[in-house]
Amino acid sequence: MENKKIYFASDFHLGIPNKTESQEREKLIVLWLDTIKNDADSIYLLGDIFDFWFEYKKVIPKGFVRFLGKISELIDNGIKIYFFTGNHDMWMEEYFNEEIGVIVHKKNQIISHQNKQLFIGHGDGIDKTDYSYKLLNIIFKSKICKWLFSRLHPNFAFKIAQAWSRKSRGKIYNDTDINNGIEKLIEYCKKRQSIKAVDYYIFGHQHHPIKRNINQRCLYVNTGDWILHKTYAVLEDGLLELKTFKAE
Repeated sequence: MENKKIYFASDFHLGIPNKTESQEREKLIVLWLDTIKNDADSIYLLGDIFDFWFEYKKVIPKGFVRFLGKISELIDNGIKIYFFTGNHDMWMEEYFNEEIGVIVHKKNQIISHQNKQLFIGHGDGIDKTDYSYKLLNIIFKSKICKWLFSRLHPNFAFKIAQAWSRKSRGKIYNDTDINNGIEKLIEYCKKRQSIKAVDYYIFGHQHHPIKRNINQRCLYVNTGDWILHKTYAVLEDGLLELKTFKAE
């Protein structure tokens, strides 16, 4: 229904820094989902929803039952939910689609809503000069790597993954890295806009709520995160706005 709203959120990083704080954040996210369910047509989750996710053939990570239950409820009530995998939850496979009904995308997509063209993705891998990231991305996405990881017992495998995740998290609130990341994204959007124009670029990954003009027609929006900012974007009547959720 085009008269309803389209919501975008990213970087919940459920699972960190500990069980108590993660569950408090999860409850807040569920509360937010409850507040938007009556006017939402679609919800786009733009990656790093989990700090780590891996699906064994018959096992998924422990926890997150409140969040999984809520999105299942929303889908059962007719709201479409799309999940764009991020660099922390790239090992998502069939579970979300087959068990819950979430539509999973592993690549950027151009979609149309409310007579607007939107370029959507997590936002990682944009910097083509970051060769170390490109190499790690190739390794982690390889079938051999996933197969080898799946041979490990989950208790041991998840400890390795969580240690790696902690190591990679130090840069996300560093001002220099933030500014560099934003400028790389702006440069990417401008270059791509000259090839195939859209109205909005919407990403996560940078953890900071950002709105920047690409040109007179086009706007770049970063949805921020739910660790510090609790921000999201909403498209209504063709206008995209950033908002902060405040529980009443």
